[in-house]
Amino acid sequence: MDTTRLRDLVETDGPFASVYFDDTHNTEDAAKQRELLWRELRGELAEQGADERTLAALDDAVLDSEPPVGRAGRAVVAAAERVLLDQWLAEPPPRPVARVSRMPYVLPLAELGELPPAHVVAVVDRVGADVTAVDERGNVVDSRTVEGTDTHISKVRGGAWAHRNIQAHAEELVKQNIEKAAEHVASITRSVGATLVVVAGESQARKALIDALPQGVRESTEEVEPGGRKQGSGNEELDLLIDELLAEATARRKDEVAQRFSAALAQPTGLAVQGLEAVTAALREGNVETLLAGDPGDTEVLTGSAPALVATQEELITASGDDAATRARADEALPMAAAAVDADVVSVGDRLQLTEGFGALLRHD
Repeated sequence: MDTTRLRDLVETDGPFASVYFDDTHNTEDAAKQRELLWRELRGELAEQGADERTLAALDDAVLDSEPPVGRAGRAVVAAAERVLLDQWLAEPPPRPVARVSRMPYVLPLAELGELPPAHVVAVVDRVGADVTAVDERGNVVDSRTVEGTDTHISKVRGGAWAHRNIQAHAEELVKQNIEKAAEHVASITRSVGATLVVVAGESQARKALIDALPQGVRESTEEVEPGGRKQGSGNEELDLLIDELLAEATARRKDEVAQRFSAALAQPTGLAVQGLEAVTAALREGNVETLLAGDPGDTEVLTGSAPALVATQEELITASGDDAATRARADEALPMAAAAVDADVVSVGDRLQLTEGFGALLRHD
């Protein structure tokens, strides 16, 4: 999880109200079910001490928003009358969560709210392509139609030389159109740092476009059958396939992080540590590239005035000039410390058995 989107949370004083819940809308009574669930979660937040102004801000965010399409989860974090984070989750959490604490609870975002990688989708035919680029924050940063010409592009029947010349000309126009589209796909892929390119549309045009891409871009390309440039050309099925490919890419990233961690941990001087003492030390030094989270349970650490000032011993906090250390849940304090030092946070699930629920890939020895 890219923690740059958590900057407002790092820079805001608590207490925070954090909620995660199932916001699926695939039944006629979905709106009523949302209202009933929110009433229950709101009551839990109030019992934990959430003030009425923060609860009112959450009311507006939860009840007045446009519902998602189909199955989805929701994450909302608020403090001081403001909603600081409001995000759909690809999957609902296994159970609702309502927590009021000195720090925001963002660890479920690393598990359920991991944004998909930057990607490009090209729907192509013989005339050109509709190309959409999405950055690593899920924002559409470029969407355009790249076309050549369709003049005399249809092949003709017959064996006369004139007809053969027309057919050759049509094939050359198609080639030029595809090359123009491929040039743009390659350029925008590099521009947004896309690690996935999805090519849909007419069969022959798909293959021609992929062949025209540079090798580096072609290696990140997936060809899919559904979808066309004309409205009603299977684009709903295309959207579902894209979602599946993005989910697979996200899972692969977690697999790769887990493999890097295991390999580094096995080396005498590998850039990996695990356990609260070693991980908090690396966070205090700003030496964490990626924080890995497993299941920390209810374990606690000590925190100071700065978000990255986390430790397992009080003297490590006071040595930094703080008068006293404050206890905090590790599943709240460590992700916030990671955000403060611009480290990624990756939930590894059952891929790894991390000591005390946390590990870290380091930036340097």
